[in-house]
Amino acid sequence: MSEHSESATEKIMSSIMDTIAENLPKQKSGKFDAGAASDKMKEKLFGRQKTIHRVLGGGKPADVLLWRNKKISSSVLALATAIWVFFEWLDYHFLTIVSFALVLGMVVQFVWSNFSSALSGSPSKVPRVELPEELFVNIAVAVGTQVNKFLSFLQDVSCERNLKHFVLAIVGLWAAAVIGGWCNFLTVIYIGFVSAHTLPVLYEKYEDQVDDFLYNILGLLRDQYQKLDQGVLSKIPKGNMKFKKSE
Repeated sequence: MSEHSESATEKIMSSIMDTIAENLPKQKSGKFDAGAASDKMKEKLFGRQKTIHRVLGGGKPADVLLWRNKKISSSVLALATAIWVFFEWLDYHFLTIVSFALVLGMVVQFVWSNFSSALSGSPSKVPRVELPEELFVNIAVAVGTQVNKFLSFLQDVSCERNLKHFVLAIVGLWAAAVIGGWCNFLTVIYIGFVSAHTLPVLYEKYEDQVDDFLYNILGLLRDQYQKLDQGVLSKIPKGNMKFKKSE
């Protein structure tokens, strides 16, 4: 069953890649130009100089996100999909699952402790399940670090007096609020998880085409912003924030 789900996930990924490859603009054929190739390397998205694997942190997490081992990546994606289907489509609740799991564990331990002693004649030691405290400490520290980074980023945007960054941050939060109104928090997490396991590998495979497409989009957005700046933003009076020092 697991091998069937892994193969189905791999087929879905390959079909998605083929579909995107057909829709992306094809590169023009021509002679190789060393100067153009060096310029192309400098024009990576957002000025990136590192590989996608290094941008994602390297190591096993990056290998999973970039599908270096298809069995592990497909298993992780299939497990996340099963959890989402279990809670979202089948309408199971977290407390119900935890209660059933605890009942099943208690039944197994009860049967083990009673029947093993009856068969062997001596009481057997049932293994104890105990989670290490460091696990919860590491989770709390990691979550707290990310939350503090996000809050620091929002405060920096609010205080740097850059209208462009401020408007982009407001638009991003507004988009998150709209998405949150369409679906619940679990679905948002699942969409982000699936995006993290599909977009990096697709970008790595079709990097040049995606860069050209995104640079065209960014160029259109820059033109529209310049028109907005010349027509509206430049006419907004700016207060004089400089004060003379009293001698």
